[in-house]
Amino acid sequence: MMKRLGIRVVFSLAMALTCLFVETGAQTGGGNWPQWRGPNRDGISKETGLLKQWPAAGPPLAWKATGAGRGYSSLAISDSRLFTMGLRRDREHVIAFDLATGKELWATPHGTAFRNDRGDGPRGTPTVEGERLYALGGDGDLSCLETRTGRIVWTMNVLRKFGGSNITWGISESPLVVGDKLLVNAGGPGASIVALNKKDGSLIWKSQNDRAGYSSGIVIEAAGAPQAVFFTSSRALGLDLRDGRLLWEYPRAANKVANAATPVARANRVFISSDYGTGGGLVEIKAGDKGVTAEEIYFTKEMRNHHSSSILVGDYLYGFSSSFLTAMRFDTGQVAWRDRSVGKGSIVYADGHLYCLSENGEVGLVEASPESYRERGRFRIPQDSLPTWAHPIIAGGRFFIRDQDTIYAFDVRQKK
Repeated sequence: MMKRLGIRVVFSLAMALTCLFVETGAQTGGGNWPQWRGPNRDGISKETGLLKQWPAAGPPLAWKATGAGRGYSSLAISDSRLFTMGLRRDREHVIAFDLATGKELWATPHGTAFRNDRGDGPRGTPTVEGERLYALGGDGDLSCLETRTGRIVWTMNVLRKFGGSNITWGISESPLVVGDKLLVNAGGPGASIVALNKKDGSLIWKSQNDRAGYSSGIVIEAAGAPQAVFFTSSRALGLDLRDGRLLWEYPRAANKVANAATPVARANRVFISSDYGTGGGLVEIKAGDKGVTAEEIYFTKEMRNHHSSSILVGDYLYGFSSSFLTAMRFDTGQVAWRDRSVGKGSIVYADGHLYCLSENGEVGLVEASPESYRERGRFRIPQDSLPTWAHPIIAGGRFFIRDQDTIYAFDVRQKK
């Protein structure tokens, strides 16, 4: 009992310190976005002092860089460097750019080329922790690299290592780092989710038999235990972070095509959603006499997230339900408003606003308010021949958009 309590206290302290780091970063201008969906994997930037209305032509461009390669990987920022992945010729690469100028600092070959009729190249976003970076490519190549030099510390192919097979549109997950563990949905028999030692890639535990989904995992603390929550090809599930033991499952929000959205959590409640006509469900994680359960609070077809995850701001979820930007009350599923906005795409939140990027290169600034849809600016980026599926980020007063080989950095700070 005391040992279990000690683990819970340590985990809670670690989560508190993480939140403190994020808040401190916001107060000093931020500049870090170290992983998929930001510091807390929730799509939220804590930065303030940003533009409330964009100029007619959009916010000023700070810099534009080429060389990101082919692919849909989003961006990670740490220690004045911007990281992404892309396909160059016949190899996927992990690439670092100078945050201030967009100049390439290094590019390390990483895994074989993933090719697909919906676009070649990697899909996942690098995860940065301290002086190391973790990258998972479209064909399952997983590597740990030094952030300063790009030198590979260790590497493996998770599909070959754990007996999985690639999914239709390529492995799209962004690795999850928690404590000494690196977690990925490898999709192998008896090794759907694996926890690796982040220092050397050695196996700590493996669990379940699901094929991989396109979603990325998160960590919550509920029912008295730290849990890893994943959305695989067939269900959402919660695993005990310590040993990989299955705690609960929720298959209703899964479709038979592609489960891509990242789960959204607050306290012991988790929202899981997919498109292809399916919808989303809110579950409450509870501990009882028969173990841990996921009790469904509601299920709705009013929030059908495709590749873009919803963002929880206050009591409301904001997200693209298929092609409509939608505001929906988190605890009840009641819709506040729906609007076509810029068109189906992805969003990120900062300083009271949603930054929306459509698949067609249209960009919009929208107030995050449940009262009504209020747009505060719109512009368009020149678009490649493929959809704009790489999700945007906000860090250090800049709004970053990637469209295949090109990265744009827009200055969205209010002028003093």
